[in-house]
Amino acid sequence: MILFDTHCHLNFKIFADQEKAVISRAQSAGIKYFLAPGSNLTTSQRAISLSQKHQNVFAAAGIHPHHAQSNFNLVALESLIKNPEVLAVGEIGLDYHQYQKTKYQNYQVNSQFKKDQIALFIKQINLAKKYQKPIIFHNREAKQDLLPILKQNWDKNFAYQTVFHCCEPDEELLTFAKKYHTFIGVDGDVTYWRKKSRFIKIVPLKMLVLETDSPYLTPGPIRQKKPFPNEPQNLKIIAEFVAKIKNITLEELTKQTTANAFRLFSLR
Repeated sequence: MILFDTHCHLNFKIFADQEKAVISRAQSAGIKYFLAPGSNLTTSQRAISLSQKHQNVFAAAGIHPHHAQSNFNLVALESLIKNPEVLAVGEIGLDYHQYQKTKYQNYQVNSQFKKDQIALFIKQINLAKKYQKPIIFHNREAKQDLLPILKQNWDKNFAYQTVFHCCEPDEELLTFAKKYHTFIGVDGDVTYWRKKSRFIKIVPLKMLVLETDSPYLTPGPIRQKKPFPNEPQNLKIIAEFVAKIKNITLEELTKQTTANAFRLFSLR
């Protein structure tokens, strides 16, 4: 069994100085490949550093919409994205959820913040076009703006080169994904959110990639024992659950989702 965790934040502080042990535990569980996406300039640079230190750990660079209200250096971001170590631009997108815990004071999802997110999102899509890199889309409670932006800024080269990370269980998102050949990322919440499990059941296997979103979204079976941090080793739990709800063998699921991940990130 060879699994690919297509979205794990090994580059976050929670895993600082523990990456080697975390990766080793994951490898023992059958996870061979890892993609660490950036959320800002610092974590994007850390992702690159990890990819240079560890075999089969790959990097993505991008600014998460949560950070759209802070000052960012687009020139510095472009420098990271064009780095050969960076396989994708991400995670980028829109997030209209009102977070209760955030480092930003007076955090409000108002009209100006939405405009800032949209502007940042489009700029990063254009960088992906410029450097012909796949994109990892983040979307939370923002479908009404996200889909029109994608349709207006789409590039033919994005086919099979984009993914809805931790895709919301929404048929309109799935319809878009089918038409534009976008992959669907499935995480640990599929094990405890019935609406998500019903949604993933109807997503064609050829569209699925597996992800843990470590350190978040710990799968249900171990959530009560150790809710945080989630680790890439738990990808096996997600794989087993998805195989069961789709009524296929773990081997079949593993083979197809890993092949999908390789196609998404243009790996051989």
